[in-house]
Amino acid sequence: MHQRASTRLRGTRLLAIVLLALATVVVDVAGVAYAQERPRSLLEFLFRGGRERARQPERRQVPQVKKRSAPRRTTAPRHSAAPSRPAVEVVEKAENARVVIVVGDFLAGGLAEGLTTVFAEDPTVRIVDKSNGSSGFVRDDFYNWPVEIGPILDDAKPAVGVVMIGSNDRQQMRVDGSRESVRSEKWTAEYAARAAALAQSFAERNIPLVWVGLPAFKFSSMSSDMLAFNDLQRNAVETIGGTFVDIWEGFVDENGAYAATGPDINGQAVRLRANDGINFTRAGRRKIAFYAEKPLQRILGDGRSTVFPELGVPELIGPPAAGQPTVERTPPIALGDPELDGADDLMGASLDPKEGEAVTLSEKLAIEGKTPEPRPGRVDDFSIRVQPAAAVAPAPGADRNETSAIVPAR
Repeated sequence: MHQRASTRLRGTRLLAIVLLALATVVVDVAGVAYAQERPRSLLEFLFRGGRERARQPERRQVPQVKKRSAPRRTTAPRHSAAPSRPAVEVVEKAENARVVIVVGDFLAGGLAEGLTTVFAEDPTVRIVDKSNGSSGFVRDDFYNWPVEIGPILDDAKPAVGVVMIGSNDRQQMRVDGSRESVRSEKWTAEYAARAAALAQSFAERNIPLVWVGLPAFKFSSMSSDMLAFNDLQRNAVETIGGTFVDIWEGFVDENGAYAATGPDINGQAVRLRANDGINFTRAGRRKIAFYAEKPLQRILGDGRSTVFPELGVPELIGPPAAGQPTVERTPPIALGDPELDGADDLMGASLDPKEGEAVTLSEKLAIEGKTPEPRPGRVDDFSIRVQPAAAVAPAPGADRNETSAIVPAR
């Protein structure tokens, strides 16, 4: 038992020694740290803070400026397009309005839009757009116009047809099972045959045809192909007695090269073509319609006073009254029009009077080159002339300041 107590005492002493050693270590560490931190002299106590601040980099506090909440400015993008004009309001069309059907590719769709604007205020004409944007004469496997046009015309029963097609035709054509390159001999013959078949569909149904030609494009190779297509299409439409409208000069510059800008229908310089050099702007589409408008008006005429009396439209143009000369009204034409409005003389004027037709003074002057004989009683009748007066000598002794009567000589 005494041995067991002795063992416990030794363990207790050993534990106390270990604890004392640990406490000594902790005190030494704290003392070292305190010795490093505490100033060793009065001068160190006074100037230590400066040295410590010099040792550490100075931290500048940037003053926080409160941002003002300004309203956001909404500005248009630098290259933003001009605001689109509101669509033209189209009047309600009559039930028996004449139908103008437009067929072809995406250019024909733009032409239909322009013609809709042209006849927007005319209740007697309705524009029907039957174009197919990706169609043409080459890819008949995609859309075969000579086959499809018949049912379209039979269903619409148009008064006149308008065609604009060919911008998608710069590709190989399958002819007799083989692929032919663009404008090769076989390619050209097949293209002409397909264009003639389309035109013949209108002729068989006695539908007047206005075929609008293709314009120049940004790429010169494409423009040269369009010129060749125009020749083939012109031959096809003129063979059946249709009208081919050449719009080439309206979309090129003075050197005959492609022009993205040019005069619109009002003569103002505007952008006519899109950035891709292929499509047209709204002003460009309206300009194409301007070229087609004149032959369409010639075919449709002005039937509002006779064909549509129920609309209450006043008779603007009618037969001349008895004794009045017949006046032929011709709309203005472009200076570059080779056909001079369909007549041999400028503006369709004719200076040769018809038999039995009354002639005005201005017309007689233009024809004969002299003024006609005046009629009695008119302001230009000078047949009754006053003879020169004879001077009468004053009587002797008369006052010279007195006015004497002037007696006409006999």
